[in-house]
Amino acid sequence: MDIQQIANRYVELCRAGKHEQIQDELYADDAVSIEAPGNESGPLGNVEGLDAIRAKGRAFQADVSELHDSWCSDPVIGGSWFSVAMGIDATYKSRGRMAVAEVAVYRVHDGKIVHEQFFYG
Repeated sequence: MDIQQIANRYVELCRAGKHEQIQDELYADDAVSIEAPGNESGPLGNVEGLDAIRAKGRAFQADVSELHDSWCSDPVIGGSWFSVAMGIDATYKSRGRMAVAEVAVYRVHDGKIVHEQFFYG
C-alpha cells in the first residue's frame, strides 16, 4: 500500500472503532508512539515497539467506562507523513466524563506506520 491507501485505511478503521485492527494491519513491529509534551511517562506515555503500543491502547480502553462519541477527520498527506484530527467524548473510570480533541501525525516507511505522535492539551 502507498501512503494514501494506508492513511485512508487508518481513517476507515478509526471511524469504525477498530483500533487494534489498525495496529495489526498498518504498524511496523518497531513503531514508536510519542505523547504530547508533559504526558511522556506513565502507562500511556511514550513507548517503543508494537507490543508496547498495543498494551498502551488496551490500557486506554480499559479506563473507558462509556463512549459517548468519537470522530476522525480525513487524512492530510505530506511526503512520508499523514495527519488526522480526532476526538473522543468518553466517561473514564479514572477521571469522569471528558471530551478531548487532538492532532495525530504518522510516519510511513516501507508500507507500515513507524511513528505516531499526538498533539493535544
